[in-house]
Amino acid sequence: MAVILVVDDDDGVRNMVSALLVAEGHRVITAANGAEAVAVYRSLPSRIDLVITDLDMPTMDGVKEILRIRLTNPGAKFICMTGSSADRCPQGVALVAKPFVIGEFLACVKERLAAPHL
Repeated sequence: MAVILVVDDDDGVRNMVSALLVAEGHRVITAANGAEAVAVYRSLPSRIDLVITDLDMPTMDGVKEILRIRLTNPGAKFICMTGSSADRCPQGVALVAKPFVIGEFLACVKERLAAPHL
């Protein structure tokens, strides 16, 4: 299955999303903020298939994180999770509103993994 980077400053959300993905057979790497995610991604750019990130985080938000990861890999795939305004989600990024329905979230993951690189 896929290698997925899960990024959220909320330990509960990060752990719950990770557990869902592991139960589906994916390998999960986690980060607690955007800056940490960029560092992790840059250390493994060809091995991470999908980044699932919160938008609102301290240190570096999800928008800046996505833009910096795209500098490393313009074709990187993302899903944004947010409990606030979806207007900030960058172009070409799937959006999942928190709280989400598990089946819809997993369907979005499957769809993004199947999509061609940008």
